[in-house]
Amino acid sequence: MDFTISSQPKRIVFDDLSVRVYAEERDLAQDAAKLAQNYLQSLLQQQEIARVVLATGNSQIKFLEAITTSQELDWSRITFFHLDEYLGITADHPASFRYYLQQKVEQKIPLREFHYLQGDALQPIEECRRYSQLLQQKAIDLCLLGLGDNGHLAFNEPTVADFADSELVKIVKLEPITRQQQVYSNSFANLANVPQYAYTLTVPAICSAKQIFCLASGEHKAEVVSNMLQGSITTDYPASILRKQKQATLFLDQNSASLI
Repeated sequence: MDFTISSQPKRIVFDDLSVRVYAEERDLAQDAAKLAQNYLQSLLQQQEIARVVLATGNSQIKFLEAITTSQELDWSRITFFHLDEYLGITADHPASFRYYLQQKVEQKIPLREFHYLQGDALQPIEECRRYSQLLQQKAIDLCLLGLGDNGHLAFNEPTVADFADSELVKIVKLEPITRQQQVYSNSFANLANVPQYAYTLTVPAICSAKQIFCLASGEHKAEVVSNMLQGSITTDYPASILRKQKQATLFLDQNSASLI
């Protein structure tokens, strides 16, 4: 895979958070994929298995396209997890995050294994425990993130985000803006079809990762990027916690960075 980008990113630091700003979304995705590949290759020289948490949504599509075409990584030594899933949704539902990741990742590479959150588990609290135990077996080496329109990470909404959460996985109620975002992205036909609850990795679970890559592109992300980087570090904008994570990098294009 050719990871060449057309221009070098502008680099900024907000508190402990490294920020890279690219001219185009394609450059953002290509460089994030290159950095992820190099990091994982380096890890696999020191340890047998790497553990990666993937995100979903439009912000991840070009990144996943780039990294899954890489011929350099030994995918058979990488175990995947994902950030969140709707409560009560089946794996074959087109809006399921399991479906998204099966189509864009699992079917494209010979990975070691993919541990999915079972959205339609019959005992949701037990599912939280099961997934938490899997996450605790070894450290998470890399966590991919997107950025919600209200500043959420995974489904840690402003109303439920807890920077000191004692849980690794929990069930949360989704805010109207998040549910409406799923309609705008054509994941669901209308608001009534969007589940009201979802599983999510908590903020401490995300921040425990050895490396964190957060991708946000497009003019519609400019205001929330500005708030997370230039406002207070608060659960009002859950993504602002990344400013306390030395291991985190925020990848922006010139449109999402236009207000900073």
